[in-house]
Amino acid sequence: MRELSRRAFPEPEASSDDQPTPIEAARIQRRRASEATHTLALRRARADRAARQTGTAAAAPQHPPVRRTA
Repeated sequence: MRELSRRAFPEPEASSDDQPTPIEAARIQRRRASEATHTLALRRARADRAARQTGTAAAAPQHPPVRRTA
């Protein structure tokens, strides 16, 4: 049964140029953007918490707006 499966669905050949496929490239780009957004949200939350604990809301740094693609 496994042999029939191997014949019906052969393993794709490894690309010789080691470049990610367009789908993988898009996935990597989305993952990086998501990680950047997450990091920015953590920084803002930490700054807000620190400002609340010290009682100075004006001490929180202003961050540039996040780029949006959609």
